[in-house]
Amino acid sequence: MKETILLFNAPAKEDLLKIEMALFPLHIRLKKISSEDYSQPLGVLAGMKDMEPSEAQYDGPELPGTMFVFCFLSDSRLNQALAALRKCGAGPFPYKAILTPTNSTWTAPDCFDEIRREHEALHK
Repeated sequence: MKETILLFNAPAKEDLLKIEMALFPLHIRLKKISSEDYSQPLGVLAGMKDMEPSEAQYDGPELPGTMFVFCFLSDSRLNQALAALRKCGAGPFPYKAILTPTNSTWTAPDCFDEIRREHEALHK
C-alpha cells in the first residue's frame, strides 16, 4: 500500500500549504478527507482493498480539530513525517493516529473521540 496520511478538518490554507511543503520531499501522499466521507471506515479512506464502504451519509458536525491518520508508514518513515510536521510551523496538531487493524473499521468521528479521550487522560 502507498504511504498515506489522511487529513481530517484541514487547517487554513496557509497552514495547509506548510504541511504540504513539509511532506513533499518525503513523497508521502496527503489525502484531504471531506466531511461527507466521515461515515466511511478509515481503512476504506486509506485505500484498503478488502474493506467494504459504508452506505451511510455523514451529516454531523465538523471535527473539533485537525486530525492526521498515518497509514502504511514504517517506524522510520513515521518519525520522518512527524519531524517534518513539527518543523513546518503549522501546528501543533495533538490529534494523530496510526491506522491499525482495530481502528481501520472506525469512522473519523469515532477515531477523533478516542484520540481526544486518550489525549485528555494523558494531560490530566
